[in-house]
Amino acid sequence: MKTTLLQKLVCFLKDELALPAASIDLAVRHHSDTPHLLPIILWQYGLVTLKQLDLIFDWLEATSEPYFHLK
Repeated sequence: MKTTLLQKLVCFLKDELALPAASIDLAVRHHSDTPHLLPIILWQYGLVTLKQLDLIFDWLEATSEPYFHLK
């Protein structure tokens, strides 16, 4: 089974930022139709700080494959 970016992100949130699983589950459950917005949702609910949000975006940038390549 291939690990999706969302699964990797959840692992990062739990392992690196030590976010409680319940907080992550809450955001995923209430917005399962928009998983790409998970970092913003966590911030809107007050579950991550701006510094943590910045770390999440840095991780996503380093982990995500680009959608297209500029020549």
